[in-house]
Amino acid sequence: MLKLKNVQAFYGNIQALKDISMDIKEGEIITLIGANGAGKSTTLMTICGIVPVRSGEIIFEGQTINKMPPNKIVALGISQVPEGRHIFPYLTVMENLDMGTFLRNDKDGIKQDLNYVFTLFPRLAERRNQAGGTLSGGEQQMLAISRAIMTRPRLLLLDEPSLGLAPIVTRQIFDIIKKVNKENKTTIFLVEQNANLALNVADRGYVMENGVITMTDTGKNLLANENVQKAYLGI
Repeated sequence: MLKLKNVQAFYGNIQALKDISMDIKEGEIITLIGANGAGKSTTLMTICGIVPVRSGEIIFEGQTINKMPPNKIVALGISQVPEGRHIFPYLTVMENLDMGTFLRNDKDGIKQDLNYVFTLFPRLAERRNQAGGTLSGGEQQMLAISRAIMTRPRLLLLDEPSLGLAPIVTRQIFDIIKKVNKENKTTIFLVEQNANLALNVADRGYVMENGVITMTDTGKNLLANENVQKAYLGI
């Protein structure tokens, strides 16, 4: 579904991604783990067209996308939930969800997806007329994920969904991630510092250090890898 081939990306003169190559198959949950500053978020931003690719290629379903503007990439079926959520704080929950339908005109499908996200997150249904900025951190993450689902993505990019959340809320979010993957057949690319959680839900994982992919394997095998355990699992 998605292939990165020798992708390089820079912030000014600082190289953030160094010839990274990876692939994601349809229906998978893939996770990318690594320390702060490793280049994980930059990887997602290059896929979305926000950080330009200096060299290399990003291919989505056979089509090169790394020279497309972000809105065209979203229209192809790629949607991101950014780190820090970035909801619209002065808009209501409903208005935030409406923003996810900006490129759609299928009213019946939109209504169906709205019912679906309210089934996933009943708390959002209760707070549909409440300003997004008045929600708790967990509720804002639910809203950010729901807004992305409203774009009806084929590939959902999640950047640090557990950041700043209580453990019980984090577990709920990860249960929803698995549910969306299975029920909607949505392919998921997950960037996450909680390596234990991420690798437990992932079909496959990649490890990134200083802008380089240093390891790849199944989620199960990476969990059992001694180097991963020492560096990321505190074992």
